Amino acid sequence: MTYAENLWLFFTLLFGIIIVPGMDMVFVLANALTGGRTSGLSATAGIMAGGVLHTLYAALGVSVVLHLVPQLFNLLLVAGAAYIAWIGFTLMRSSIIIGGVEGGARLTHWASFRQGALTSLMNPKAYLFMLAVYPQFLKPQFGPVWSQAAVMALMIAVTQLAVYGGLALAAGRGRDFIVGTPAATVAIGRAAGFLLVVIAAFTVWQGWGGAS
Repeated sequence: MTYAENLWLFFTLLFGIIIVPGMDMVFVLANALTGGRTSGLSATAGIMAGGVLHTLYAALGVSVVLHLVPQLFNLLLVAGAAYIAWIGFTLMRSSIIIGGVEGGARLTHWASFRQGALTSLMNPKAYLFMLAVYPQFLKPQFGPVWSQAAVMALMIAVTQLAVYGGLALAAGRGRDFIVGTPAATVAIGRAAGFLLVVIAAFTVWQGWGGAS
């Protein structure tokens, strides 16, 4: 697999996970509906900042593993792939429905940014993604881990901006889609789950190939 192919695979998986409705998406919607588009975009910027911090600790962890016990890297890949598959099967069997978007009091743009960052940092799914999924795509043969991490951090931020920022700019329609069409959110979740299972199988194949 080339470096470009590795990044395309990462982007496909990343996009599939981000479009699944969750706490980050609901937070952006709530801010956009109560404070307008700029408030929704401030919340999006906060979530992006939280994503950068997630990327930093994940890249540091992979760097430590490669430096101290490089033989464990393939084991990490296979174990992570198994976990990805478990998440995928869970999503395929689930029925994700967002019952409502509670806006609450209108926040300042700074408060929206700050709470967006906290929402991202407290999101358990983000930690699971960065610990189980993200390391699959940081590979020693593609150069220094930190340069790869910087590229992937940019991809995460841009994808979050496109999905959540786009949702903030079209808050009314976004709310109607997520809240008013439960069948669509179920389909999104199950499609993302299938994508996770496929990529997990591919990652195991790559891991065994690298170990042989």
